[in-house]
Amino acid sequence: MSAQLFVSCYLAALGLIIGSYLNVVIHRLPRRTSTILPRSRCPSCQALIRPWDNIPLISYLVLRGRCRSCRAAISWRYPLIEALTACCFVLCHRAFGNSWATGVAILYCCLLIVLAGVDAEHFILPDVLTYPGMLAGLLVGLLTPWISWQQSLLGMAVGGGVLWIVSEVWFRLRKVDGLGLGDVKMLAMIGAFIGWRGVAVTLFVSSLAGSLVGLGLILMGRMNLQSRLPFGVFLALGGLVALFGGPRLLALYGLF
Repeated sequence: MSAQLFVSCYLAALGLIIGSYLNVVIHRLPRRTSTILPRSRCPSCQALIRPWDNIPLISYLVLRGRCRSCRAAISWRYPLIEALTACCFVLCHRAFGNSWATGVAILYCCLLIVLAGVDAEHFILPDVLTYPGMLAGLLVGLLTPWISWQQSLLGMAVGGGVLWIVSEVWFRLRKVDGLGLGDVKMLAMIGAFIGWRGVAVTLFVSSLAGSLVGLGLILMGRMNLQSRLPFGVFLALGGLVALFGGPRLLALYGLF
């Protein structure tokens, strides 16, 4: 086995473990309960989940997506978050190698994954994640090859400012909230990590993806023009695209 393959397998396994914890954070943070204790239980029957039934991804496949005790369906979110986190760990190392930048990129990805998961279920983007995320983005600017602390500060201002202006204009024109302040803070956090160019890519990808998904759901009769979409999910998607492919995408349009 080559060294690169060994490292990728190790990081994938570590990502699965971290992804399992991120699932706990997504479930418990909005409920304001500890993410450490007590042990995980089945939401349906409250049976304790045995250690061998809590192996990331594998247990879900072995149990065929159902609780061992009551056979209630386990949300598809759990294996998805675990697999996505594992993929991000591997991609971060492939993109930035053996450097501090890989750890920074992993932290950024984990924040996006948790925010997307919470927003998808509860339509909230907790300040307890976005504010520390902004600070982390500013502090780690010295450790990353893609941004300086000045660019980080500018990215945070542009990210938060653009969505805040859009939200204000929409409210004054329609007298309804189009975007929540959570979205504003999340994009500011993204800007703190990847700068204003990353914000531009994030906005483009998230707006396009959100529009396509919304249109598709309307055509299927599953929502109408007044329905809400968890925009944080699309911001997270855009933020990941900006991290791994932002420079290439900007170069394609002659902007980088």
